[in-house]
Amino acid sequence: MKTIIELINDKLTAAFEEAGIPAQYARASVSNRPDLCEFQCNGAMAAAKSLHTAPLGLAEKAVEVLAKDETFAKAEAVKPGFINLSLSQEALAAYLNETAQAEKLGTSAIGRGKTAIIDYGGANVAKPLHIGHLRAAIIGESVKRMYAYNGYDVIGDVHLGDWGLQMGLIIEATKEAHPDLPYFIEGYTGEYPAEAPFTISDLEAIYPAASARSKTDADFAAAAHAATVKLQQGDPGYYALFSHIIRISVADLKKNYSNLNVHFDLWKGESDAQKYIPDMIQSFKDQGLLYESEGAMVIDVAEPTDAKEIPPCLIVKSDGASLYATTDLATLVEREQLYAPDEVIYVVDKRQDMHFKQVFRVAKKAGIVPEETRLAFLGFGTMNGEDGKPFKTRDGGVMRLEHLIADINDAVYERIKDNEELTEEEAKAQAKVIGLAALKYGDLSNQASKDYVFNVEKFISFEGNTGPYILYCIVRIKSILRKAAETAGATAAAAIRPAASPAEKTLQLVLARANEVIEGACRELAPHRLCQYIYEIANAFSSFYHETRILAEPDETKKAGYIALLQFTLKVLNDCIDMLGFEAADKM
Repeated sequence: MKTIIELINDKLTAAFEEAGIPAQYARASVSNRPDLCEFQCNGAMAAAKSLHTAPLGLAEKAVEVLAKDETFAKAEAVKPGFINLSLSQEALAAYLNETAQAEKLGTSAIGRGKTAIIDYGGANVAKPLHIGHLRAAIIGESVKRMYAYNGYDVIGDVHLGDWGLQMGLIIEATKEAHPDLPYFIEGYTGEYPAEAPFTISDLEAIYPAASARSKTDADFAAAAHAATVKLQQGDPGYYALFSHIIRISVADLKKNYSNLNVHFDLWKGESDAQKYIPDMIQSFKDQGLLYESEGAMVIDVAEPTDAKEIPPCLIVKSDGASLYATTDLATLVEREQLYAPDEVIYVVDKRQDMHFKQVFRVAKKAGIVPEETRLAFLGFGTMNGEDGKPFKTRDGGVMRLEHLIADINDAVYERIKDNEELTEEEAKAQAKVIGLAALKYGDLSNQASKDYVFNVEKFISFEGNTGPYILYCIVRIKSILRKAAETAGATAAAAIRPAASPAEKTLQLVLARANEVIEGACRELAPHRLCQYIYEIANAFSSFYHETRILAEPDETKKAGYIALLQFTLKVLNDCIDMLGFEAADKM
């Protein structure tokens, strides 16, 4: 269905045409002066310049037509040529009732028939998730959910860091500790053990110790490098050990991502792309794209319209090793062969902007993906401490993600544990729900590309622009609806009625923009727009709640209309927070 703005624009277009004004100027926007009107059109002023006439006269001609339309309660021309519009209560209620009956709040399924891959997460195997992984997970999950809501066949890929020296370090350290294991026996032909020789806790200790040692022990570093090469050449014992590392790491990552309500469809890594690299590089050579530069092999990606220098994309190092660009391009080869996506969205630290600019240009230049395929980079900023620097633990280390989540849950529990309506068990369960909302909303309410300050006390506050405040409004609506269900006649199927007060109409006007906001947030890869929107809804609901006798309303027809409005409000809020990746409980 059409958005409310599109419907108003249709009315404006007809009015402009009847008034003899070029229709391309018939465009409305939400008024920034709600005390004067609800929507505004400045088209008469733009048209007046091209027609060399007075704008107010054109606006008055258009308003003469609009004033006859029952869609509008008010249509007026204001100096120097503005057209101020306010919807009639009846037209607004009718639009909301149509939206309430429509699938997905009347969004137009902009992704229907399209496949999109969201590349986010970027965790490394054999390493615990830390605070640096937070934004990729939270933002990427929200983008994936927005895409699914808007009709895309969407695939979330964690794209693990699972190939390179880190594997060699772990293998070599394991070999030193357990040299008799069959993985290290040359010519071994038996079955390798089904159980790994280490746990996830072991791996999390092995890797940092091996990495630190490689920086001071040249022999160990050389041995780890050799082990990496041996693995990448397909040694069966080393590959069996590598498979154990992947299996154990992925199981632990799934558990920790699940605590964030983040779920991936694909658990592929850099290793999955390796088999595509030789043919891809040969294709680059065959097309004459690859050339030698200081011993390395590169591809030019600069374009005449570039405002600043874009250096060549490095494909193969002078020692023959491939790089992240090589792996990312090979991953695109794999994705094109397996899924033929219409869009591939990368949610990665914004400092990788140049890398992805180069990769995208090579992908199009070499024909890895069709020209019409959308390759987009959603770069995010850093989560900082109160000192404005990247967030650290109290002792200056990088905080593990599970510890951050636990700290927030504990802080919420301390705030709600004295609520007499909750048992201790319920309070702890609620703390997890509220804590996740606080963490995710605190992150997503900021524009992704911007840095922000992580403040636990602010994030868990039940007042202001926070996740807990949004949840509190949802829980209050649920409470009203539960009580209404106990009242005879109040739960009968009813329609949203024309607004009887300014507060009710304000809430209805905000809700009428649901499909427009949801589609816009998806197109712009902007979860923060959803946050802004639900905060606006929450504030409008709060004003309506405080100014209206809902359950105490003696007129049953009017009460039923209020209940229908709250049911729709709840539907919009629930759909939006689901796209943001959290949920609300039934009580708080």
